[in-house]
Parts: sequence; structure tokens; C-alpha cells
Amino acid sequence: MTKIALFGAGGKMGVRSARNLLSTDFDVAHVEVSEQAQKRLKDEIGKDCVPAEDALRGAEVVLLAVPDTAIKPVSHAIIDMVEPGAIIICLDAAGPFAGHLPKRDDVTYFVTHPCHPPIFNDETTPEGRDDRFGGIAAKQGIVNALMQGPEEHYALGEKVGKAIYAPVIRSHRVTVDQMALLEPGLSETVCASLLLAMKEAMDEVVARGVPEEAARDFLLGHMNILAAVTFGHIDGVFSDACYKAIEFGKPMLMRDDWRRVFEPDEIAASIERIT
Repeated sequence: MTKIALFGAGGKMGVRSARNLLSTDFDVAHVEVSEQAQKRLKDEIGKDCVPAEDALRGAEVVLLAVPDTAIKPVSHAIIDMVEPGAIIICLDAAGPFAGHLPKRDDVTYFVTHPCHPPIFNDETTPEGRDDRFGGIAAKQGIVNALMQGPEEHYALGEKVGKAIYAPVIRSHRVTVDQMALLEPGLSETVCASLLLAMKEAMDEVVARGVPEEAARDFLLGHMNILAAVTFGHIDGVFSDACYKAIEFGKPMLMRDDWRRVFEPDEIAASIERIT
């Protein structure tokens, strides 16, 4: 039975991971420094925490379910206790991309991250439709990167990723650099910024007299059909009027050089701010 040392077990991602690992064949040792978080883990899934040295003894996998800003201090504090040949798994590419993991050639570094349940899905249960984050009832994809270590370790890292983010329908292999393009680049810098702009636009039309409920229904409904057409989820095209509006609207809303957010120096600067 593969032993996992789960660090940050009482945090938000730690509890999610610990709960999903209950239904697997992994032997999990839980580590949490916060007394409040230790109590949360005990109350929610009935598990006690152990000292770091006990958890790491014989652990083939070290799962760091800690915030991006804690990756560096936590990994450096425990690295001398990690078994040779073990896999250290991070749940976000920011710390690994920024070079925050300690140098040690005889351990594997692996990153796994959820795609989250897609807008277009086939969820049929209330629980599935309400699971926006994933890892509870809604199916989602994941992305994985083998940053350092032997090729045969990819399968074990992917197995852990599929367990903590279950139910998983697709698993994609990428590099750490590609994962950084996906987040923060694609998902946060671009997608989150544009979604916030759409919410601000809705607030603006409400301020100009449109009833809020009408504006919300109108915007979310149009987002649904426009996204379905844009991403090829359905066959269709925009109206001539819509294309004319885009021709005027895009240069009004976006700089000509907006794709610069994906340049290596911009991605690195964004991750530096995060970490």
C-alpha cells in the first residue's frame, strides 16, 4: 500500500484531498500545524494528525496541499526528511515555476491541478450541477506535469491527481511552463479579468436604469449561447449585427498587444506577485 504524507491536511484543499483519499487504497498520514485546522479535519472526516517526521517515514508520496506562499518554506523545512525516490506533489504550478522547490536530485517533483467542471456538461444530479469547484460530484478534467524524476513516476502522480480531484473524466499531460500559461495566464489574467469586466458592464447598465434581474438574465443567457457558438459546442454563427458590434467593441475594450500577457517575462512577473 502506497503511503502518502499529506501536508496542510486541515486546510481547504487539504480536507478536500483527505476526504477523497478515504475511498482509495492509499495509506494517508495527515500533517497540519494549525490547531484549528487539526480540529476541522477531525470534525469533518474523523482523522487525526501526526508529526511531520512520522508522516514522512516510509512515505512514497508527499502531497503539499498548502498555499502558494507556503510551498517554499514547507518544502525546504521537510526536504531532508523525505525518502529517496519519493514523489513530492504540488497542487499548483506557481511555486515550482518560480523555483521555490529545493534542489534534490533523488526525489521527483510532480504538479497536478484541476480544470474544474466545465460550463457545458452532462450533469444530471443536483449535487453534480451545484459542484462548481469539482472534487465532489461533478466530473472534471485535470492537468499534470512531471517536472523532475523518472518517467515511471508519472503514472503514480496522475493516480494521486485523479483520486483527490475525483470524479475525473480527462487527464492531460503538460509541462510546468505550459501549466503556468494556463494559470495564471489563461484562466486568471485573461478569463477572470474579462468576467469581471462583464460583471462591471452589467452593473453599468443597471445604473443606467435596466432592472438588475433583467440585466442578469439577459447577460447570462447571452453568455451561454455566445460561448456555445464561440467554442464550437454547437454549430452556429453570430448574427451580422453581432459581428459588427464585435468589430467595434473589441478594439474599444482590449489593447492591440493584449497577447503579451502570455510572454515568458509577463508570466514570470505574474507568478512572482502570486508567490
